[in-house]
Amino acid sequence: MIWVFVGVIVVLLAVIGLLLVRQRRSQQLKQDFGPEYRRTVAEHGDQRAAEKELTDRRRRVEKFEIRPLDPASRERYSERWSATQRHFVDEPAAAVGDAHALVQEVMRDRGYPVEEDFEQRAADISVEHPNVVENYRAAHQISSHARNGGASTEQLRQSMVHFRALFDDLLSRGDEHQTSDRQTRDESDQASQPDRPGQATVADQTIRRG
Repeated sequence: MIWVFVGVIVVLLAVIGLLLVRQRRSQQLKQDFGPEYRRTVAEHGDQRAAEKELTDRRRRVEKFEIRPLDPASRERYSERWSATQRHFVDEPAAAVGDAHALVQEVMRDRGYPVEEDFEQRAADISVEHPNVVENYRAAHQISSHARNGGASTEQLRQSMVHFRALFDDLLSRGDEHQTSDRQTRDESDQASQPDRPGQATVADQTIRRG
């Protein structure tokens, strides 16, 4: 009889241990992915399925050779972004297309495969940049409408702001797979900050005002 009791205790301890492991994993994923965790759970309608997808995303990205940009590359890309913003004043739709292409170029330079379809690119970005991946999705959607002539100037302006959020994050982050040490930032403030402290350009002001 005592062996039955011991067996029950062992099983209970094993179940409790498993639950604790799952709970810790869930908490870590929530911390690492932030808003992307909630979005994925809502999309799946099932927490375990969502957590499996997020875990799979992380494992995939861990195989990439994600690398920081060197100072010269960051400066070069910043200058190109400034030129793209100036272009927005005269040709908003074309500037959005240029911004989209520039973001993809930075992604490639950082080590992300950009030959994948958009959904896969967004999933890859979400692992290290969960706070701005939704900006990327919104910008891409507007950019797609713009190619068909279906985006207003205000929507194009919003697309530039969204692309800027990811662009800034890609340029500023030098860490490699340190997802547990992220800092939440205000995306709107980040997206609209000038290229140089205290030196907002005419193009910056135009994009902000619409």
